[in-house]
Amino acid sequence: MAKKHGHHGGSWKVAYADFVTAMMALFMVLWLSSQDVKIKEAVARSFSNPFSTLTKQSTGIIPNKEMQAVKSSQGNFDSASAVELNMLRRLNEDLLATLQKHPDLDNDETVKLEMNNEGLRISIFDRNRKPVFDKDSARFTEYGRWVFSTLAWQVSRYPSFRVELEGHTERGFKPVRDDYGAWELTSERANTARRSLLEHGVKLSQIRKVSGYADTQPMPRFDPEDEINRRVSLMLKVADKLGN
Repeated sequence: MAKKHGHHGGSWKVAYADFVTAMMALFMVLWLSSQDVKIKEAVARSFSNPFSTLTKQSTGIIPNKEMQAVKSSQGNFDSASAVELNMLRRLNEDLLATLQKHPDLDNDETVKLEMNNEGLRISIFDRNRKPVFDKDSARFTEYGRWVFSTLAWQVSRYPSFRVELEGHTERGFKPVRDDYGAWELTSERANTARRSLLEHGVKLSQIRKVSGYADTQPMPRFDPEDEINRRVSLMLKVADKLGN
């Protein structure tokens, strides 16, 4: 009788274990049903082929299709991981929140943030009503100095991203002198931006390109003569596996 009682006394443990397993399975199903399509697809792939789920292009089972186009046409950049993509999104949100706190930026169009298949592009426009640079010069206005120092402080918090700087201007820019035209101006403005970033915490190793494009790359859907083309752009990209 003692053995029989002991046998029945242990059976509840097996039943309880089955119950806990069933509850865990239920919770997993509920969790999966609440996720977006990309995570569901990633989980499905992990069951169908578990050994290929974790690759150099991902830090886990969360897919990274949104950033698989980060590799440029020259092949300089690998796809971003989900962690890096989230960092870019966080930086985007932090910049928006910081800039919106400044009263001079209310309903203003000085800064435009754009997530694309390369990373995060930050465009700073030098508008007549709110100039970032002195006229026909690479010297910051007080407002421009504030804008770039604010951007630099945020970018410096993410040292894993590579920074590319581009200077642009509108078509019809009149050369300041014979040896100083649109190419010189846009190159110097990009370099002024670079120095500001470094002065406010961005690491020298993060800077990968500083270029002036004169009037050769107008903003899409805008007239090439429009002042909106007068800008400096910061492109934040994910470093490739070799650290380039």
